[in-house]
This record gives sequence, C-alpha cells and structure tokens, in this order.
Amino acid sequence: MSKLVVDNEYRNWLSEIKNKIKNCQIKAAVSVNTELIKLYWNLGLQIIEKQEYAKWGIGFISQLSKDLQTEFPGISGFSKRNLETIRQWVQFYNFVRTSNTKQVVSQIENPNVIIAKQPVSQLQYIDNEIIDGFFKIPWGHHILILQKIKERNEAAFYIRKTIENNWSRSVLEYQIETNLFNRQGKAITNFDYTLPVVQSDLANAMLKDPYNFEFITLTEQAKEKDLELKLIQHITQFLLELGKGFAYMGRQFLLKVGSKDYRTDLLFYHTKLKCYIIIELKTKEFEPEYIGKINFYISAINELVRDGSDNPTIGILLCKNKDNYEVEFALKDIHNPIGVSEYRYTELPENIRKSLPTLEQLTNELNKLDIDNE
Repeated sequence: MSKLVVDNEYRNWLSEIKNKIKNCQIKAAVSVNTELIKLYWNLGLQIIEKQEYAKWGIGFISQLSKDLQTEFPGISGFSKRNLETIRQWVQFYNFVRTSNTKQVVSQIENPNVIIAKQPVSQLQYIDNEIIDGFFKIPWGHHILILQKIKERNEAAFYIRKTIENNWSRSVLEYQIETNLFNRQGKAITNFDYTLPVVQSDLANAMLKDPYNFEFITLTEQAKEKDLELKLIQHITQFLLELGKGFAYMGRQFLLKVGSKDYRTDLLFYHTKLKCYIIIELKTKEFEPEYIGKINFYISAINELVRDGSDNPTIGILLCKNKDNYEVEFALKDIHNPIGVSEYRYTELPENIRKSLPTLEQLTNELNKLDIDNE
C-alpha cells in the first residue's frame, strides 16, 4: 500500500462521520451511554469497510483519529488506540442481518445461535432494531469482555448477566476471573421432576458448581460451623457468589419438630423464585445420608414456615467434593427439590497452621499482659 491519500472520498466520508457525531449530541449521549455505544458500533463497521475497500493507504486510522480529535477536542474516545479497539470489538461480535427477520440475530439474544464469519460487504449498519441490552452496558465493560473472553457465546453470557444484575465493572471482572460461565447451572439437581418447568429452569440456572469461596481461609480440619461463620463474616462476598435474589434470613434457624429442636445451617429467601432456600454445608465428601437430612429440613420449612404465597422450599447441599453419579443416585426417589454442588476455599497449609498459636495460648498470653500492666 502507498502512504495515506487524503482524497475527496475521504473528506466526504469524514464529513458524514462528523455530522453523525453532532446529530447524536455526543456530549449528552456519554451520560446516556446507549447512543455512545451505538455510535462506536457504526463507526467500527465503517472503519472495517473503508479499510478493505478504500484506496487511502496506510495511516488511515491515525489520520481519522487526528481529524476527529481536532473537530471534537472535548470528547474522549477518538484516540487511535480506542478506534482500533472499536474495530476489534465489531469484528469480534460480527453481527449480520438475516433474510427472514428485521432484527440482527446474535448470540446475545439466542446463545445457541452460532454466527459464521461473514464478508465485510455483508455486515450491516445498526439502527434501533438491534436488541437494546447490548448497547446499555458501558464501554469499559465491553473492553473488559473483549480483553478477557475469546468466544462469542461466552461474551454474550457475561453481557446478559451484566444487564440482568446491573454489575459494576469490578463485579464483572470478578465473575469472569472466577469462571462463572463454566460454573453456572452445573450443579446436580432433581429440579426437573420436583419443580414446575418455569421454576425448574430458573432454579437450575441459579446454581453453580463449584462455588468459589476463596475469599475465606480454613484449615483442613475445619468443621461445618467454622465454614458457616466464615461465610457469614463475609456476607457481602457470599451473597455476590450466590447470585442475585438471595435474601439472608439467618444461620442455625430453629425448627421445632415434635419435642425436638433442629437447626438449619443457613436459610435464605429467593426473591425471584419466591421460595425459601436452605443451604447445608459439609466440609467432607458427599455422603448419601446428607440428602436425608436436608430433605427433612425442607419438609419442616414447608410445614412450619412457608405460607400459601410461597413456592416449594429448595435445598442446596454444598460439599467439599462429590461423585456426580452417586449424587444422582441419592436424589433418584427424593420428591423435594435439592441441588448438590462442591465449593472451593483457600486452605491454610498444615505447616503454617501448626506454627500459629492456639486460642488457649493466645488467651494465656493476653492474661499475662494484663497481670504485667497492673
């Protein structure tokens, strides 16, 4: 290619771009976000097309960046680097218009649709017909997804979840780093035959496997109550990991059945499923008898706590590890809805644990300090 040629075609196109920016009232649109992202999308499409067919030579994006920044000095987003990112962003999603629908088909609308690579000439400019959600998330979120995700169906998943849950950029980054895409909806459950279809689909999508509790540190010898207390101490991160809709009701929730008292580990109410959710914690490998216990608790909640407006109570059993076939077998004849998942946490190495003073040793040392200070 020859060096950049600024001809009448380029000048006319640049004038159209400038008018488009002015017509979008970009300064106001920045706060609205949607118009800004739509502008970036259409700009990216045109950059791709002009790079392929125009005879302007090298340095095209650099010149475009200079021209736009000169015309709009108070607006960020027209640097050479950002224009290149915009082009890469459009190329990544590669929306195409189909012959039998007036809307652009994408994996964001239907995650099962796989979009084949299309020639630039078949890429279509986007107007208000495309789904609104894609343009609602901030540009910083789009850049983060572009930097960290390689597959479009996975990117579409995080876009949908960002829209559903109104994630900040830091929360989105956390969910990507903890691999939510490959954990969501992966628990072993009996929901398909214990819940109505709509509730079953939502409940299955709600569960993860494994759960990421790496914000807590436990020793290998930790008991269930240690895990329970640690999770409650970090309730904000715990609720974030559980997902949207969980309302914390309490720990060691008392259930009086006959003459005996029983206590669930953790009790929640799910605002979307409209039901109570029991979470039982086990620091050991899954055992079939765990199902019997949580099944008993579910029946007790349904009988003693649930009212007519609540859907059936759901039980979630979290174990350190499990055999999926064994879990499926254990759930086979259970009529209450139960899901079983593993969890991960930060384990304190044995050599460090042994070097730490015990609670008794710490208490003795504090008592000595009190005596010395008298």
